[in-house]
Amino acid sequence: MTDDGSIDDPGAPTVPQVPTAPNVTLEAIARAAGVSPSTVSRILNGSARVLPAKQRAVEEAIARFNYRPNVLARSLASGRTHTIGVLTQAVSSPFYAEWLRGIEEALSEPGFTPIFVSSRWNINEEKARLEQFIARRVDGIILLHAQLDEPSLTDYARHAPMLVLGRSVQNSATLAGLPIDNMQGARDATRHLIEQGHREIAFIAGPASHEDAIERLCGYRVALEEAGIGFDADLVEQGDYLETGGVAAMERLMVRHPSFSAVFCANDQTAYGARLAMFRRGVRVPEDVSLVGFDDLPTSSYMTPPLTTVRQPTYEIGRLAAQGIVQMIRKQTIALSPIPLTLVTRETTRRITSPVKRGDTRT
Repeated sequence: MTDDGSIDDPGAPTVPQVPTAPNVTLEAIARAAGVSPSTVSRILNGSARVLPAKQRAVEEAIARFNYRPNVLARSLASGRTHTIGVLTQAVSSPFYAEWLRGIEEALSEPGFTPIFVSSRWNINEEKARLEQFIARRVDGIILLHAQLDEPSLTDYARHAPMLVLGRSVQNSATLAGLPIDNMQGARDATRHLIEQGHREIAFIAGPASHEDAIERLCGYRVALEEAGIGFDADLVEQGDYLETGGVAAMERLMVRHPSFSAVFCANDQTAYGARLAMFRRGVRVPEDVSLVGFDDLPTSSYMTPPLTTVRQPTYEIGRLAAQGIVQMIRKQTIALSPIPLTLVTRETTRRITSPVKRGDTRT
């Protein structure tokens, strides 16, 4: 019996003592796996092309020894921090959340850690956050809907490769854009309403300073022009991409121009607010007014009724952005084409054969 009261069994098998992570070196992992230290290093960095058997041997050795790389030592040796700065406009937005999830998951595969910050649509905060990223020596930067002009972005990209989501830029080795075809998506949404027999189609726009909002307004106007329907500025109301803005914009529309039979909202959050405003006025969707959004947020299919909207594959776009910035860091050639969007038809639109008469339900 041992000092602590347990039974000492001389016949029990001896369990080898595996060193804990702080005592294990990269060289020890290499010896255990039967490969060179440089091969282990490349596998850890996600840049190795080795036989599956070697990859498996290294992974098994890492698991057996509970090895955790010394991030600081790796950074000093390689000149990289293995971090990516991700600048969004609003971390709390349900729209950006899917982009961020795609970015985070795709970056984990090659061993990069994202640092998420937001600038809240403020250009001075955007500059400050970019300068913080550069001071932290991030290996690359992803911007979601940048507010800065292209010359400023080019200047910041001299310090770290930069990929801008939702924006067209003059691509170079250090600056690239992953544009989204907002204009085509808005054109398709408006055409859908026209094909349903609607002629008085209202539009609740996004913030006038946002490039994507401008493109969606252009798509709306192009679809009307193609159908021979004159543009009526009275049918356009300013929104702010938020539910509260959608409520207020719809209230103003219903007072000023009560005869429209359909409304296209610049994003889903605006459509949620517009739907609430109509509900409060006793206006039925889609019996009285057809409603279309833009983005296809996860909650849009659960709205009452489920929302017809333009789908942005936000998670997939996030993954593409992460893959693109890693390729730029590794000085590989990347090809980025505009992301196509698709119309998802649900239950908030219906075909009409004549203008709907609602009497004075909006007064």
